Amino acid sequence: MEIRWLEDFIALAKTRHFSRAADEQNVTQPTFSRRIKLLEEEMKVTLIDRNTLPLSLTPAGEIFLQSAEMITRQLRDAKARCLEIKEQEQSQIRFITTQSLFLGYYRDFVEPLCQRLGISIDVNMKSSAWAGADFINAMTGTESDLMLCFWHPAIGFLNELDEEHFEYVTIDREILVPCVATNEQQQPLFELPGTRKQPIPYIAYDDATFLAPAVQHHLQRQHDVPQLQILTSNIHAASIKAMVKEGFGIGWLPKRLVNDSLSFGSLALAGEVNWNVPLEIRLYRARHNANPNLQQFWQKMQDEHLRR
Repeated sequence: MEIRWLEDFIALAKTRHFSRAADEQNVTQPTFSRRIKLLEEEMKVTLIDRNTLPLSLTPAGEIFLQSAEMITRQLRDAKARCLEIKEQEQSQIRFITTQSLFLGYYRDFVEPLCQRLGISIDVNMKSSAWAGADFINAMTGTESDLMLCFWHPAIGFLNELDEEHFEYVTIDREILVPCVATNEQQQPLFELPGTRKQPIPYIAYDDATFLAPAVQHHLQRQHDVPQLQILTSNIHAASIKAMVKEGFGIGWLPKRLVNDSLSFGSLALAGEVNWNVPLEIRLYRARHNANPNLQQFWQKMQDEHLRR
């Protein structure tokens, strides 16, 4: 049974005339009559008494009319609600970022700006466990509107967000610092560059993350070759920090993530400033994204960034 058959029947019940009802439904009378006949065949009962003038409904037709009106009304309401949801989803800003940046910059920068603008933002929390390639796929596949990420020239997969199709704003800068736990005298347990006989146990970033190529690139360009032995790898800076604090080895961590620990002495820097890895924090979007709320957010974000 097709929904338009119900609408045809309601129109016929209202006009009591095949020709006028067909006009209301914008179909020819033969087509309209055929659809009413198909409806009766589907219901296996006569709904229209064609022997009266004007036409009338059979007892079964009167019962069926009530159901037809209720069904079409519910469908209209459901369609309207679905369209509202669709409009809300289309106007939302879909946002992805890494775990460490979500805990810091999203709450401090992105969320407050959206609240001031009255814009709804949908944070994909699954992205906190993604590899770098997953972020690129989400942006190029139009599954996300905004991406907040670390940038370093060695992060090669970010080159897929070419300038013709994407744009970015550098909203801040960060430093990865080599951190280790401290002894009872709050002295670092390990110091760079280490020795060949006693390499420093190293908690590294997984190769698929943003930060792994940045750290590797920086270490390869040091005058003193770091003597490191990879103990394990992880995708989350917070997890690496936890292992470092337990004394398992050295890890390069975002400075903002460890400022308190460094101040309290539970962590210490394992080397001089030449071991620090400079990073940018960038916000990316597709140039041709037509989301009106994204346009408003992007303009406001650029204005505020220029005033900083």
